[in-house]
Amino acid sequence: MTPDTQPGQKIAWDDSVLPFQLDGADIRGRVARLDGALEGILRQHNYPQQVEALVAEMALLTALIGQTIKVRWKLSLQVQSKGAVRMIATDYYGPEADGKSARIRAYASYDADRLTDATPFDQVGEGYFAIMIDQGEGMAPYQGITPLEGASLSACAEAYFAQSEQLPTRFSMSFGRLSGPNEPEHWRAGGVMLQHMPKASPFVAKGEGSGGVLTATDLVHGDEEENWNRVNVLLDTVDDLELIGPSIAPTDLLLRLFHEELPRVFDAQAVRFGCSCSEDRVRQSLSIYSARDIEKMTTDDGRVTADCQFCSAHYDLDPATVGFEANATSGE
Repeated sequence: MTPDTQPGQKIAWDDSVLPFQLDGADIRGRVARLDGALEGILRQHNYPQQVEALVAEMALLTALIGQTIKVRWKLSLQVQSKGAVRMIATDYYGPEADGKSARIRAYASYDADRLTDATPFDQVGEGYFAIMIDQGEGMAPYQGITPLEGASLSACAEAYFAQSEQLPTRFSMSFGRLSGPNEPEHWRAGGVMLQHMPKASPFVAKGEGSGGVLTATDLVHGDEEENWNRVNVLLDTVDDLELIGPSIAPTDLLLRLFHEELPRVFDAQAVRFGCSCSEDRVRQSLSIYSARDIEKMTTDDGRVTADCQFCSAHYDLDPATVGFEANATSGE
């Protein structure tokens, strides 16, 4: 696949995830580039710089991981911690049809007075990393949880896949504010995800990582270990500008890094910022409350209001039209 670009146009690889496979090493992967999608996520909130960086990293992880799974509805990533940044939550909604974009949204909850000048990840304390998959009505949701492990959110994700899924996984990512000719400063992010083809299991683990949490190297041995180590050494040669783009296409990056590993690419998946909130969903969430409960939620102006944490949409409702008693009266 090649990007569709014309002189002066925005690179078509922006806001996309490109799947690939290294036939010479039995490893699959993804290359992601986020531009407008990430800017759409972050401009909904006035986050401090440290929090913005964490949300950007989490959004990029979500794009890379979400595309590896055939999501019929939603994949969610969540970090809960005892640090200044209490929670980071993201959702990846699979494309509704072939040729449609996947959607990503994200938000963070934090204590502003506890933030420090240390690195973004230092704002996260002891806690856990979770992945949840909800394939929609009639399907049981899945959830996997591991302790926060490492010095970055991507390291926590690597530990999750090793411990919870027994899949050797590696992320190399870059993100930050960039500007270009005739273009204001804005957020961009790019990254590569590597994952050994699913052969490993708890029964082939060689040992345990620090604190009893498995790592990728615990799950590979023999030829698999040689292939895994070789490809990781190659990935270590990547620099931030190659990852983040936009001047270097993902296909060119793969050839530069892995040409001897016989890279094979598949159709790229477009991604965009998108929220699933709506007035109907707000009404549905309020349908479990009695008239007395609704009265307690009613403002001095006689309205029931709700704000979406992801996109900051504001909903203003007549209290007489919400709650299960209102639904029963209307025949819903």
